Formats: sequence, C-alpha cells, structure tokens
Amino acid sequence: MSWLRALRETTRSGLTVERRRLEPLVALRGATGLAVVVGISLTLFGPSVAASSAFGAFQGAIATYQRSWRPRPVLALASGLSLAISTFLGYLVGTHSPFFLLLLALWTFVAGLAWAVGPTVGVIASSNVAIMLVTVTLPSTLAEAAGHAAMIAFGGVVQAALVVLFPIRRWGAQRDALADALAAVADYARRLRHDPVAPFDPEPLMTARLAAAVTPREARRRPAELHGARGVAERIRPVLASLADPALGVPAEGEERHRVRELLAAAGTVLDAAARAVRHGEAPVIPPAAQAALATPDTGAILTGPARRAAARLSTLLADVVDTARGSGTGQGAEPLLRPTLPRLVPLALRAMREELGKRDSPVFRHAVRVCAVATVGYLLGHVLPFGHGYWAPMASVMVMRPDFTLTYARAVARFGGTLVGVALATGVVQLTHPDTALSAVIAVTCAFLAYLLMRTGYAVLSGCVSAYVVFLLGMGGLQWTQTVPDRVGLTLIGGALAMASYAVYPAWETPRLRTRLADWLAANGRYASAVVAHYADPDRGSDEVRQALLDTREARIAWQEALGKATHEPVRHRGLSHTAAEESAHALSQLGRTAMLMEAHLPERDAVPVPAAAALAEALRTATEQGAKAVRERRVPRWDAVEQALDAWDGEGVPDRVVRRGAGLVLHCLDDLTDALTVNNSPRP
Repeated sequence: MSWLRALRETTRSGLTVERRRLEPLVALRGATGLAVVVGISLTLFGPSVAASSAFGAFQGAIATYQRSWRPRPVLALASGLSLAISTFLGYLVGTHSPFFLLLLALWTFVAGLAWAVGPTVGVIASSNVAIMLVTVTLPSTLAEAAGHAAMIAFGGVVQAALVVLFPIRRWGAQRDALADALAAVADYARRLRHDPVAPFDPEPLMTARLAAAVTPREARRRPAELHGARGVAERIRPVLASLADPALGVPAEGEERHRVRELLAAAGTVLDAAARAVRHGEAPVIPPAAQAALATPDTGAILTGPARRAAARLSTLLADVVDTARGSGTGQGAEPLLRPTLPRLVPLALRAMREELGKRDSPVFRHAVRVCAVATVGYLLGHVLPFGHGYWAPMASVMVMRPDFTLTYARAVARFGGTLVGVALATGVVQLTHPDTALSAVIAVTCAFLAYLLMRTGYAVLSGCVSAYVVFLLGMGGLQWTQTVPDRVGLTLIGGALAMASYAVYPAWETPRLRTRLADWLAANGRYASAVVAHYADPDRGSDEVRQALLDTREARIAWQEALGKATHEPVRHRGLSHTAAEESAHALSQLGRTAMLMEAHLPERDAVPVPAAAALAEALRTATEQGAKAVRERRVPRWDAVEQALDAWDGEGVPDRVVRRGAGLVLHCLDDLTDALTVNNSPRP
C-alpha cells in the first residue's frame, strides 16, 4: 500500500464515530467523583490545587474504563497513585532543569515498555506521563507540590470509593464476556444448519477465558452462574462441528441430515437462552420446542455411529449449560482459573519489561524508543517556540502514540480534529457565559461527563471533550481562553506531527513478520493435531496436553489475525507473502485446526481399545509441521512426505477407527492446500 493510501485509510479510521451502547450511570458516577474532588479542593485549597486534584480524579475514572478484568477500584487507585508520584518527582527536579528532561525521557521510555505487560497498563502509564506534564507546572513550592500530589492521589481514592459504594452491574464485564461466548456458539450452531463446514472465530471463547481468571479472594465472591459455563461451551463447540460435518457419517441430505438440523437449531435456542440468563443474572427460560427436540427418542433411531454419539453428548452438555446458568450446575465445583494478585503481578510485569529490552526489533521496544525521543524533542520545541504552555506538544504525542502504525496515525488525526472542535466549542461557551471560577468548574465537570459517556464512540469525540475540559479546568485557575486555545491547537498539531514522523523514521512494521506469524500458527496447529491423534494411540494419557495445545493454537491464530490486520494499512512494499497467499494459507490452517477439533470431539475414553498406528502418525505430524514452520519462515515451500508415509503404513495395517483415520486424511489435505497457497499465489501485492 502507498503512503498516500495509508494516510487516507488511517485518517478515515481516526475520524470515524461509532454508535455504541452508552453507560450513563457509569459516566455519572465518574463525573460525581470528579465534582466531589473539585468541590473539596476549591473550598479548602483554591483553584490551583483543585486543578491538580481534578486531573487525578479524571484520570482515575478513565482508568476504570480500560478493558481489564481486574477490579475497577484497583485501577483507579493505581492510576491516581502513579500520577501523584510522577507529579511530585517532576516538581522535585524542576521543570526548567535538565534533570526534568532526563526524568521525562526515563518516564516515557518506561511507559512505552509498559505495553509489554498489556494494553491496560500501557494506556494508564502513557496517560499518566502526559497528564504529569500539566500537573507538574501548577505548584510553586515544595510544600505545595506535596499537597498537589496528595490531592491527585485523593482523586483516585474518591473514584475507587464510588465504584465500591455504588457498583453498577457487579461482575458485568465478566457476565458480558461469558454471555458473548455462549451467544457465539449459539450462532455457530445455527450457521452449521446451512453450512456444515462453517468457520468459527474462537475470540469470544478466548475473551471469556480471560474474564474467568480470578484471584482466590474473587473466586469466593463470584456468582455461581459464572462458574463452569465457559468450560461447557468450549466442549460444545467441537461436538456441534462433528455432528454437522458430512465427513463423519451424516449425509448431506436425507432424514439424518434433517434430524441434525433440528438438533442444531435446538442447541442454538438453548445456548441463546443461557446467554440471556447469564447476562442479566436471571433464570434461563428454555422454549418447550427446543426441549422436545433434544429429548425425543427418535434421535437414537435415526442417527448411528459417530453422529449418534455426538448427539447424545450434545444433549448432556446443553443440560449442564442450563444448570450452570441457573447457578445449580456442576460447574460450581470446577477449579477456578487463578491470576496473580496485584502485588504478585509487579515482579511479573518488571520481568516482561526487562525481556523487551533484549528484543531490539520488537514493536514494544521500538515504541518505547519512539515515545521517549518524541516526548523529549516535543518538550524542547515547546519551550523554544513562542507559544507558551510548551508541555502540550509532548502531551499530545504521548497520548496518541501506540506500538502499531495504524493506531498511531489514526489517533494523531483524531486528536487534532477533536482538539479543533473541542476548543472551538469551548471558545464559544466562554464568549457567551464569561464564566468565573465556580462556573468554569461546573462546565469542566460537564465536559468530563460527556467524555466518560461518549468515550467508546471514537477517539475524535473523546479528544474534543477532553480539550474543552482542559480549557475550562485551567480557566478555573485564572488562565484566559486566549492564553490556552491558540497555543493548544498549534502545539497539538506539532505533537501529532512528531508522533507520525517518528513512526516513519523508526517503524515497527508487521508486514515483514507475517511469515513468522503464519509459521507459528502452523506449528501450533501441528502440535494440536498431533496431541489429538496421539490420544487415540494411548487413551489413558489424559487430555491436558490436548487442551494446552488447543489454547496455543488459538493464541497463534489471534496473533496472526492481529498482525494481518495491522499489515493491511501499512505503507510497506511486498516482503514475500502476497495478499492472496496470506488469505488462502489462513484458510488452510483454519481447516487444519477445525479437522483436529472434529477428531477431538470423539476422543476415546480411558478404557477404549488403543489404535497403535495413530502413534506413528502423531509423531510424523509433529515433526513435519515443525519442519514446515521453519520452511515458511525461510521462504521455502513446506513438504509433508513424512505424513503421507505414515498414512500409507496405517492403511497397510487396517483402519480400526474411521473417525481418526478419516480425520488424518483431511489433515493431510489441509497441509497440501497450505503448500499450494504458498507455491502458486506468492506474487507481490499490487
């Protein structure tokens, strides 16, 4: 893609405004916390301290909006405390001292590395550095700096306390994640009625798994209906696929196919009812028609072999889902997925950041270098140029910069567009109302409420609300709009331009990494298929290896999809993987994973008769896919001779299990499709 087209696409993305479900009560709670902090600060300490505390309370509420499964009070406290420490240390070294420039460089570099821990930590760290550039200029003595820092931390405490005292949809994010996973499986069941080999995106199941991870304390307080339903939904998905797929015995048309369609429709209805129950905390209501379709004895008379086993297992699993959604299922006794508490997370986070220091070509390390350089240069430019309020240039840069090209450029455009609209509206309000300190505070809180309410509709809208908020907040301290608005617009443009230029000079493109991501997905799929086939050779080995291999496959698939999505809008020349090759290779690997899943749906019980020939095939699959992944990374075409030889040897011994043997043939077919995709369509992109 050319630079002109890439800029056009990112501009369109940055200025897009989406229609999203609003949460007015959550926005009102955040604005109330901000109003309480500003009111107390104005009454006791005056406008300058009120401005600092308002930034702390504002950022504390912003932190609770981040996509994280940790308790919201913890996010607000962490944000307020880290901003308070940053402000105090920044004032200690002095804003006009060379040491402040060193502190700013160090702080921004660490904030850039924080993306290695996760996007939530990265966003909070970056926002705190940006806001610190403003709050550090407000106090004038050391005692005042300590007071400002204390009130900033107090703002985070107030927001955390309001979340505790006025919870809105307690466990709501976890409920939504689990309900979305159940609804995704329900939609999959309905699509299978018309397309027996329909694809399934496992992202909702992965999100539900992340949401299900709790600390030991949270595990004791979690609602009963959130225990175990995700695991049952995970087991339902391969059963649905195996029931619908003609490769496992059910003809494409006829009485058996008609019965399968009835079962799939009933499964979708039951799963939808369970999803609604979990989302709203209610008892599930199952339509009688769906219950009758699943309970009819005709199924056993019509279906035979693997399809009959899948139908019986489907009925049992759906009953488990309904019982769990009622809070009375066997899922209550399931072992919870434990995540580290916040104190235990600190050394893990430091280790992740330290590991990034050794990866000089990683997107996170390059982002840390970029944001450090841009913040330093922007701060120097802001003081050299005759605008005043020079901190706005580095603040704009830090707020828009992200580890990938598309988000950085889209946010830079959105930031400037939102700033123009926000300051224009703020200027109009000032001209009409001529607000004093109290009215400026009221309007600033109103702008904050709009920012909380409209945050998820688009970054341009958020930037507009935040720009107006800052104008009125600083106006509360005595600054006239003529002192802030022109400077803010000009320096925001400079900050955004620096952010965009830094990515062009020191990029971290995903396009050259596509082959590596594809190879990782191939290797993970190979381990998954190998683990499933090996289970047929040794039914007593347990399913932990299969489960872990499946999770690794999903992570590799998501990494590939994210890389492909980022590479789509990058202005990078062709690097060895064309658009068509990428698309057809991804389809082949999706079918490979799906085939392994079909075999997993019929894993033998521990006392089943082993299939000795499956052991050799499992080893051949593991070895061949590892070698194939290496070939993909090295731009060579992978070959599957070892898998073909293992299948030929198996056929010579007889085929005691038609599910695994037929599935193994489909696996080889998918691998051949991958080879064809990398051989025929590997031409440069236009």
